[in-house]
Amino acid sequence: MTSDVTQRQVEVLPDKDTLIARSLDLVMTKLQQAIAERGQATIALAGGGTPKPLYQKLATQNLPWQSLHVFWGDERYVPADHPDSNEGMARQAWLNHVPIPPANVHPIPTQDSDPAISASQYEAELQTVFRPAADALPQFDVILLGIGDDGHTASLFPHTAALQVRDRWVTVGNKDGQPRVTFTASLINQARSVIFLVAGASKQPALQQIFAPTGDADTYPARLIQPQGELWWLLDAAAGETFASN
Repeated sequence: MTSDVTQRQVEVLPDKDTLIARSLDLVMTKLQQAIAERGQATIALAGGGTPKPLYQKLATQNLPWQSLHVFWGDERYVPADHPDSNEGMARQAWLNHVPIPPANVHPIPTQDSDPAISASQYEAELQTVFRPAADALPQFDVILLGIGDDGHTASLFPHTAALQVRDRWVTVGNKDGQPRVTFTASLINQARSVIFLVAGASKQPALQQIFAPTGDADTYPARLIQPQGELWWLLDAAAGETFASN
């Protein structure tokens, strides 16, 4: 447990606007650094309401869009034009407003009647884009995450089978009987930078359990996220009140 505490960087920002401004600065820095060092950058997006204003801000930035590849860390099993679609939200807030090549946008497929097939298809897409060495996992430059009040992240929900998957990059998550497609914890933990965006007082109880020196990752799945790279937690004041002095 010592290593993840050492790597974890927690910033408590005064309000959500400041949280978004800080996340924009951090994401842009990581993407620009990746492009400068390796010629391209890869990012996996989170869903939910918290990152939406970040995506809107990214739509106003100047990036070499041909050098950016965009993925999603999880997806509800709905069409892209459904109001609940993570892909649809990110396209409307950001991707539809910038000249990123269509081939550089890699949504999670949700057309098949079997979400396990879609998970396999997305894993194959990652294999095609990243081409990692044998037995290696793709290494994203940035993975954006949030948490739920229950301590889940991506579509890794408490006490579900997805938490135990170690031999896949992408698997099927389950939210109250509704399937999701999600990155596994193993894949997330390969990232160069994992950035959590967390807003709202309702997240405080889960954060206390996630940050505790010992605890149950099956009950609070965000505890599974201990990347080999950087781990950033950006919290607004409501979420981070009890951590501001730590």
